Amino acid sequence: MMNFAIRPFTADDAAWLISQHAEHYAIVEGFDASFGPLVASIVDNFLQNHDPAREMGWLAHDGDKRLGTIFCVALNDKTAKLRLFYLIPDARGTGAGQALLDQCLSFARGAGYQKLTLWTHESHVAAGRIYKRNGFTRVASKPVRSFGVDLVEETWEISL
Repeated sequence: MMNFAIRPFTADDAAWLISQHAEHYAIVEGFDASFGPLVASIVDNFLQNHDPAREMGWLAHDGDKRLGTIFCVALNDKTAKLRLFYLIPDARGTGAGQALLDQCLSFARGAGYQKLTLWTHESHVAAGRIYKRNGFTRVASKPVRSFGVDLVEETWEISL
């Protein structure tokens, strides 16, 4: 079993998170080079503009080894958006993902949001399982061509 702790995401974690997303999804999903810059823009926007009372990012780690991230950002006054939920392959199935999701849900409730929404792809089967297990409902699904591949985009949400 893997030991892990969760701490706030910092600017020092940005390059790691961006490269993990770009490399992982290029290998696993065949995403093209447009995906890394999208992740970079999301991370940069968060670091430069987030309101710490209503928006947070967290990183799961085992000592100096980064394991994964999750973010809670404002979509509007009543709805938060879960973003950049990612675990390195070695950390999957260890409880780190559930701990990150619990942290995000708890924060969203504490910040006064009424709903948490997220966007993902149907091919992320393990993510869909954890969302469903935690009470999220898939509210939309549509075929798209993104990042150089054909995908099915999904929107999930949960009332808080």
